[in-house]
Amino acid sequence: MYSFMGGGLFCASVGNILLVVATATDYWMQYRLSGTFAHQGLWRYCLSGKCYMLMESIAYWNATRTFMILSALCCFAGIITGILSFAHLSTFQRFNRSFVAGIIFFISTLFVLLAMAIYTGVTVNFLGKRFGEWRFSWSYIVGWVALLMTFFAGIFYMCAYRMHECLHAAGTH
Repeated sequence: MYSFMGGGLFCASVGNILLVVATATDYWMQYRLSGTFAHQGLWRYCLSGKCYMLMESIAYWNATRTFMILSALCCFAGIITGILSFAHLSTFQRFNRSFVAGIIFFISTLFVLLAMAIYTGVTVNFLGKRFGEWRFSWSYIVGWVALLMTFFAGIFYMCAYRMHECLHAAGTH
């Protein structure tokens, strides 16, 4: 049970770091504009070595930013809950903290999935047609890896919960 929880904490910690890195960096997309290479993230775009803030309030950027931030916050809350699940406090007998941590990690996964789906859909259907040569870049890929890490953190914590339930049921008979 504790090995599952430890694996879940590892995945969640890596996932949370990756969520922050993906959200903060400027390499979600790279393209060629007027003969020069450019790249952009969720907050800035960079041309010829100079970066500029994305000042427009475009719905898909706002939605992607919001879901990425919510995902990171949920993942952090899941980590705290996951750490607390190692303690056996009698005040929390009504619910199993490893189950709660697993659910929080799945919610984090859902948020990052929504962010990635919105960004992918708009980029492929709108921005991809606007720019001739373009591609997704490493910040975008880091977002997808973060999704996998938060998902596996949830799986590990659900396995820990099931193992705890099986051990608890075996001990009561």
